[in-house]
Amino acid sequence: MSTNATSQDSISYLALGDSYTIGEQVVENQSWPFQLTSYLNDEGFKVKSPEIIAVTGWRTDELQDSIAVQNYKDDQFDLVSLLIGVNNQYQKKPFKQFKVEFEELLKNAIIICSHQAKGVFVVGIPDYSLSKYARDEKLKGVTSKLKRYNRYIKKMCQRHGVAFYPLQQLSRPLHRKTEMLAEDFLHPSGKQYRVWVDSFKDQVKNQVESF
Repeated sequence: MSTNATSQDSISYLALGDSYTIGEQVVENQSWPFQLTSYLNDEGFKVKSPEIIAVTGWRTDELQDSIAVQNYKDDQFDLVSLLIGVNNQYQKKPFKQFKVEFEELLKNAIIICSHQAKGVFVVGIPDYSLSKYARDEKLKGVTSKLKRYNRYIKKMCQRHGVAFYPLQQLSRPLHRKTEMLAEDFLHPSGKQYRVWVDSFKDQVKNQVESF
């Protein structure tokens, strides 16, 4: 652990997103931002409880609108995460609109992070296509559509030097398993969020150590 990280009184963390970030239908401490925070604290970092800006159903434009009214200062948070876009896809909004808004959100995340790009990370959109909900609703072509979104997200992260942690391939088979889903058979359960966190927690730890 670096001297800089240990000398801080506490590390502030802002998690931006939608239902996946807020943890729809799971208790707060089972959402992935809170599970990640718990892991970092167990590793010896003093991380505050995450500030969550996320609402079920939000698209990129709605997240932008909410951030705008928060009046965040530049360099306000030590760590910032972003997971957004599934509702743009689900609601069949124009992909070109998503492209513009996602990059703007990513740039804004970098601005409000005190460590700029090295303190920001993006979690890819998970694949809900194999969930009971998706099968019952006969939703078609979800996987290929989400691949398009995730390819663009990865491209923007590479362009701006931001860490990208993909979930689509990891999450796809998990959505077949009842215990990995919440009561709506669509959103992840706390158990699935744990698998997500396990897939990128060490990389986030490395980011924090670099502060």
